[in-house]
Amino acid sequence: MPKDAAVEEFAGLVRALKARDGRSYEALGRRLSVSASTLHRYCSGATVPEEFAVVDRLALLCGADEEERRALEAAWTEADRARRRAASPAPTPVPAVSAAPEANPEPSAPEPGPGPAPGPSAADVSAAEAPRARPRRGAPAPLLVAAVALVVLALAAPLLGHRTHTTSAPAPASTPPGRTAAPLPFTWSIGSQLWEGGCAHTYLVDRAPRAVAPPPVTADSGAWAGTHGAVHGGEALVRITVQGRSPSDAVVLHALHVRVVDRAAPLPWNAYRMDNGCGGAVTPRHFAVDLDRPRPLAKPVDGLDASGAEVRKIPAVSFPYKVTSSDPEELLVSARTAGCDCRWYLELEWSAGGRTGTVRITDGGKPFRTSGTRGRPTYVHDSAEGRWITNSDSEQTR
Repeated sequence: MPKDAAVEEFAGLVRALKARDGRSYEALGRRLSVSASTLHRYCSGATVPEEFAVVDRLALLCGADEEERRALEAAWTEADRARRRAASPAPTPVPAVSAAPEANPEPSAPEPGPGPAPGPSAADVSAAEAPRARPRRGAPAPLLVAAVALVVLALAAPLLGHRTHTTSAPAPASTPPGRTAAPLPFTWSIGSQLWEGGCAHTYLVDRAPRAVAPPPVTADSGAWAGTHGAVHGGEALVRITVQGRSPSDAVVLHALHVRVVDRAAPLPWNAYRMDNGCGGAVTPRHFAVDLDRPRPLAKPVDGLDASGAEVRKIPAVSFPYKVTSSDPEELLVSARTAGCDCRWYLELEWSAGGRTGTVRITDGGKPFRTSGTRGRPTYVHDSAEGRWITNSDSEQTR
């Protein structure tokens, strides 16, 4: 039997995600907590998942952006409707009952004439009455069959009507979670290629030192990381800037949640430090995240203000915060790991003017990624020689 068009469209999108990622069914299945055969059935269209959550995790894992995920959710909704229609039992037909009366198998005997019979015997009278008794006993049969047929049809009609209504009723449309019809009452932006103090940072790169360019200036860190396929090593700094749309109507930020969508062993790549370390002040609203915990939390920590002549400590302030168009807020998240290659994103809870919602903070539609560096060869750049040298060699030359 050919597949439903909606199911085939959904399966095609899932296959495209899997092909883009390049990992095997087994590798992706382990990260999604499903078997390889189940994931293969999703890709072939043999099965449609009952919940969108597993498909959404696959989309995030494979780097789908927001627009792709919305299209995937719409395709899943249509495919799920098709799955439910196919699973609904067909109405059981009620056998048709003929209302036509049966034909009388015995011919009726003619009635005797009105005149008196001349001196019949008892045997003659019995012989004459027998044919008339048989038609009298058989005469009600056609009327009885017709009556029974009418009763059966009367009882079956409501049942047939109920079955037809049930099977033809359309499935209710599902409302995608986390959607709001009106625009957000605030804007937000992120910076995901930040270095501590503007100079200290470590990247993991799957290249030998001779194939890695010298450290860039901070402003070019994104391009450098993209060219080398670099992953944040040990720590990732993410700056979130939130600004209201109105100068008077405040938006309240209630919480910042951390969601880890994938954990794997730390990458076996070389570690490249952008600098041997440097001083620098941490901006206010600083949150520390330990990605190695089963349920990571964004914990507020103290900040430092070095804008004046002396460094001033700024006590940690927890949620909630208020933002307007003239009073924005900047949140800095420091996500650290030693034991995993983690892919993660953030969720920001907000409320304003009687509305509430949650915004998913991602790296351009993809999860942020941070991998531990423990035990990996670490290199620093020797500007005098113009090459990368091991960190131990750097320590000896000091």
